[in-house]
Amino acid sequence: MTDRTSARILWFSEISKEDVPIVGGKSANLGEMVKLKSVPVPNGFSTTSLAYREFIKENNLDEKILSIIKGTDIDNSKKLKDASEKIRELFLSSHFNHTLGQEIREYYRKLIEKEKNIYVAVRSSATSEDLPDASFAGEQDTYLNIHGEDDVVQNIKECFASLFSPRAIYYREKKHFDHFNVALAVAVQKQLFSEVSGVMFTVDVSNGDSSRIIIESSYGLGEYIVGGVVTPDTFYVDKNTMKIEERIITNKSKMLKCLETGGTEELIVDSEMAERQSISDSEIMELANYGIQLEKHYGNSMDIEWARDSFDHKIYVLQARFETVWKNNNGEKKMEQEKEADENDVILKGLPASPGKISGTARVLLNVDEMEKFREGDILVTKMTAPDWVPIMGKARAIITDEGGLTCHAAIISRELGVPCIVGTSSFGQKATESLRDGETITVDAKNGLVYLGGITEFSAPAETTAPVSYESDIITGTKVLVNMGEPQLSERVSKLPSDGIGLMREEFIWAEIGEHPLSLIKSGRGDYFVDKLSSELARVCRDFAPRPVVLRFSDFKSDEYKSLKGGSEFEPEEDNPLLGWRGASRYYDERYREAFKLELKAIKKARDEYLLKNLWVMIPFTRTVEELKKVVKIMEDNGLERTKDFKLFLMSEIPSNIVLADKFNQYVDGYSIGSNDLTMLLLGSDRNNGKMSSMFDERDLAVKRAIRYLIKIAHRDGKIVSICGQAPSQYDEIVDFLVRSGIDDISVNPDAVVHVRKMVASVEKRIQLEAALGKVQTDPDWDLP
Repeated sequence: MTDRTSARILWFSEISKEDVPIVGGKSANLGEMVKLKSVPVPNGFSTTSLAYREFIKENNLDEKILSIIKGTDIDNSKKLKDASEKIRELFLSSHFNHTLGQEIREYYRKLIEKEKNIYVAVRSSATSEDLPDASFAGEQDTYLNIHGEDDVVQNIKECFASLFSPRAIYYREKKHFDHFNVALAVAVQKQLFSEVSGVMFTVDVSNGDSSRIIIESSYGLGEYIVGGVVTPDTFYVDKNTMKIEERIITNKSKMLKCLETGGTEELIVDSEMAERQSISDSEIMELANYGIQLEKHYGNSMDIEWARDSFDHKIYVLQARFETVWKNNNGEKKMEQEKEADENDVILKGLPASPGKISGTARVLLNVDEMEKFREGDILVTKMTAPDWVPIMGKARAIITDEGGLTCHAAIISRELGVPCIVGTSSFGQKATESLRDGETITVDAKNGLVYLGGITEFSAPAETTAPVSYESDIITGTKVLVNMGEPQLSERVSKLPSDGIGLMREEFIWAEIGEHPLSLIKSGRGDYFVDKLSSELARVCRDFAPRPVVLRFSDFKSDEYKSLKGGSEFEPEEDNPLLGWRGASRYYDERYREAFKLELKAIKKARDEYLLKNLWVMIPFTRTVEELKKVVKIMEDNGLERTKDFKLFLMSEIPSNIVLADKFNQYVDGYSIGSNDLTMLLLGSDRNNGKMSSMFDERDLAVKRAIRYLIKIAHRDGKIVSICGQAPSQYDEIVDFLVRSGIDDISVNPDAVVHVRKMVASVEKRIQLEAALGKVQTDPDWDLP
């Protein structure tokens, strides 16, 4: 099986949704859908983030790029564009090393031989895009209808360069993202010759209604929909009845078509065809079913791109990602109108793209060169936005465009910025740029896609405490429901979930941002950088969750993962099976690594002492023996981290010895967090990374249940806490039932499972109370060791 962490290229079939740090969101989701099998996806492969980082390093690009960005006024569109072009030239004039260049060519040859098609789409896949919290509005580029090995290699470099497009630079600077925390993978995928294509949302993005699916459709390639060149047909499907509730058929006068000789061409659509519905009702239902499958599989509303191939006339899903705006949305600003508006007050209609109701001064701009006329707080009225418009869009009170659909640039960016937006007014008979006068006061009702003449009066709602994401937080449970987390940038949003704290905070995402092996940093005299970065990111999370506890797991990279960090090859051994090798506690006291572990301890102490965040606790992973634990605890104490009533130490219980010797481990910890993934692997002797053994890997196995039940018994006997942070309770309701009935203290689950598991825990606790009242508490005698 391919070692994904050290690979430079992977087939989609080797990738899953867990591989975002390796291949980025787009490629990870493509691989996940290929494995799902019930959703048709064009075949392909992906370069990895490691290939990108090596390309940057081997060509010494990082310092050159940062120098250009630091010397640029990003609010000046021209200077920003010039800076981006300079960086692009750096990428295109750089070279892949011989081995990787040949490997890309070999994968391309195998793909075209397998698919009997020499044309491919080359798509960027950034490690921070297609994630639940950032839509990134297509910042990175896609190149269509590419053929020939040299062109594929060149277009991969073009994709790398697009990570520094004007809009990408602007986004990262404004959102304070480190430019090199984001890496780029590139998906190379069989090119469909799309006769019809579009976008589908499994939630109504104009108002957050999760009972509807929205499908957009137009002729040719989907780039004209996203770019707002055409306003697509729009269909609304009710999820409960699976019926088409509403359809908006537009004039789709242009299309972008792939040429069989390579490249693309704009065509004028015949007037009769342009006015027709672009896909059949049966195809709408087929797409809706794919949408429901993907939403169920991912447990989240989805944003899906699709196309119908002109050769086999079948529908394919090209990519899927989380819909980012309505996930955990807390509602809109309340407004009051001076007078009741009716249909006679409406001067313009369009598609509601980003909700909100606001009044202000209309500023009609026909091209981006007129942006000097725009003042902060104006309502932007234009034909269609493009990347150069982003600086203005951030200052706009609302946005109205002549063209575009719910997935055009203006719509996506507006939802990301939280700015009310109406698009595609020309499809309703009037162009905004012709109907609205520059400087007049208008009211934009973007929830309903209406524009009124005159203003409204806003009022501020009474101050409220921060509303939780979901009302289910009112559900009180005896068993605490915690959340697993790894990305500090998501902590503010995740903190609003109805959880009792973080049961597993992973360091690995922060380490990936740092990007360099800690021993390499120490060697170059930059250990303080590691301490400052780690402590500040931990502080961010702890502040968001305070006073709820945050249990941080010390770093648990495997040796091959450490080696992939900058400078890592100097310090890491070659291991045949890193999963069972030099990892966890065995590193922390080893003289080869001890100084790096001390940096972690310094960062934790700084977060607790200097930032005064006493809700930060720690957990030691993969500890094979009691002697190992004693050594690690001694190093912690020597570095000022000693167990107290407000500093708890947990042991990750993931090795059978942790269970069998729980009475001995109890002396050195305050509690345990069961890592059901590794525990299941080691109890059943089934490699969890080996797809061929997947049928043998089952966290519901009786051996696993007995081990958990025994640990709870021995831990509670000595007054220790027991939690679980593995995947099992996020996936299986029966495991939640088992854990609650076994008396576990805490259950820590993935963010998307918090609400459901809290409900499930409350339900089981109620059932137990009822059974106790009836004198018949249910339990399975097989759960306990004989």
